[in-house]
Amino acid sequence: MAHYAVAVKLPPAIPSPAATLVLLRDRPGGGVECLLMRRHLKSKFAAGDFVFPGGKIEADDNPDDAARWCRGLEMKDAARRLDLEAAPRTARGFWIGAIRETFEEAGLLLAVRADGGEIDVTPPRLAEYRRAGHTDNRAFWSMIRVEQLQLATDRLEYFAHWITPEEQPLRFDTRFFAAPAPASQQASGDDYEMTDLKWLTPREAVDAQTRGEISLRNPTIKNLLLFDGAADTTHALDRLRDRPVTTIRPRIVTDGGQRKILMPGDPGYF
Repeated sequence: MAHYAVAVKLPPAIPSPAATLVLLRDRPGGGVECLLMRRHLKSKFAAGDFVFPGGKIEADDNPDDAARWCRGLEMKDAARRLDLEAAPRTARGFWIGAIRETFEEAGLLLAVRADGGEIDVTPPRLAEYRRAGHTDNRAFWSMIRVEQLQLATDRLEYFAHWITPEEQPLRFDTRFFAAPAPASQQASGDDYEMTDLKWLTPREAVDAQTRGEISLRNPTIKNLLLFDGAADTTHALDRLRDRPVTTIRPRIVTDGGQRKILMPGDPGYF
């Protein structure tokens, strides 16, 4: 008796909640630069690509006392902005996760001292907190409490929402934020998740991708272009403030043997 293999179509993977932070700084002479970091070549997702700092939101990102350490962010306002009124605590976690991931990956900490002053991230003890965070997210909150810091959640502007295509085995439900880079701090890769970094204007980044000098993912390109033409960081963030955010979920199709990415509104999108 002949036996035939039957292809079984598995349901799409459930996307994990994630947050990404676009850090901006003024380019001398005008314009803005964005921080892009290269993911480790052994990464399970986007290996070798230049991306904004960010990653998965974890349960540890939102402890019971989180509100005490978040400056200028009310849960109800976070929930309204992310259209998550039914889960306000979940909404706040995206702001916190974006700041934590940026500290771990880029070494930049969007926080202030208890008196509102800027912080110094160079002491070895903060570097140790950063290293510890790669294996235990609770290290981040230990640092916040021991050092008596306030997360600068009031500096983040939420501006985009992307969900990885259903056709991908590893998926993320990602909220994009933007903020000024701390002027007194220097970004550095962690050699764990990120191995290189570049400060580029949006146009420089896209042109470098076109020339094959760097690799950018589709959401990175689309979101970079939102900052193209901004006169400075203040102007760039003002353009984002209260910007209507529509969820974007690309689709991947094969047409004539060629892999294509379809965006909402494209012919053939479903």
